Amino acid sequence: MHFRSVAAAFALLFFAVMSVTAQTKTVAERLGYPANAKLLILHADDLGVARSVDAASFAALDKKAVTSASVMVPCPWLTEVAAYARDHRDADFGLHLTLTSEWKTYRWGSVEAKDNVLSLYDPDGYLWKDATLAAGHIKPGEAEREIRAQLERALSLDIRPTHLDSHMGTLFATPELFAVFAKVARDYKLPFLAVKVSDERNKLLALLTENDIVLDSLVMAAPAVRPEGWKEFYAQAIKNLKPGLTEMIVHLGYDDAELRAVMEEHPDYGAAWRQRDFDVVTSPDFKKLLDENRVILIGWKDLKKLVQ
Repeated sequence: MHFRSVAAAFALLFFAVMSVTAQTKTVAERLGYPANAKLLILHADDLGVARSVDAASFAALDKKAVTSASVMVPCPWLTEVAAYARDHRDADFGLHLTLTSEWKTYRWGSVEAKDNVLSLYDPDGYLWKDATLAAGHIKPGEAEREIRAQLERALSLDIRPTHLDSHMGTLFATPELFAVFAKVARDYKLPFLAVKVSDERNKLLALLTENDIVLDSLVMAAPAVRPEGWKEFYAQAIKNLKPGLTEMIVHLGYDDAELRAVMEEHPDYGAAWRQRDFDVVTSPDFKKLLDENRVILIGWKDLKKLVQ
């Protein structure tokens, strides 16, 4: 018994030392890259929302123009994403946890039974239209119930999530919602989107543990970027990347009749926007920029290995 106790003590000490050692290394070093490497996750949002979005995102994944994507489980084209995931086992799909439904005439509800998550619903009977309204009404316990239902629905369709993030940032809107987000991710042993920022959201970092992975920066086109400056925005973003871990979020789609109908009167993140994003990230010029600036592309599935 004495020998076993000593052996157990040494084992615990070993794992404690290994844990401390891992936390003193950068994410790049933990993944086997130099400490000053520029790591970039090129990430496509909103799969499942429309067939056009799915088709463009699948094309970008097939071309390796993006390294990961995330899925909106309550949306109608979920089963198409599930079929692709079953045929492409190496595809890096996270869940874009969805507590809002923002389009003018194209709306959806929850995965969980409505009566169990009534605070998620607006007076019209759909999820709230924006993150501010949602955060002002949603009860954290009901948010947790819904995002667990979304996870279980994805798993039932054989989508194996590599990470969790939040549609429209709703789960970053309050500390209470972010705490639910982090709790569920840890329960499923998944990395989740958390970024070092300089604004009020820095308070959310206090809710993290030393085992959580925090991105150094996030890049995403905003409405202030004019269509004629689209390529230049992304070019400058790549040229200005600093060593560390960055995620670049793009919104892909084809500017076709379906997507124009879905995103009616919504130029921000609308059909033309998504076509521009697709054209940029799948272009030879963009790949050349990545190579010239020594950017190393990784996926969320690489971070998942560190968590698990």
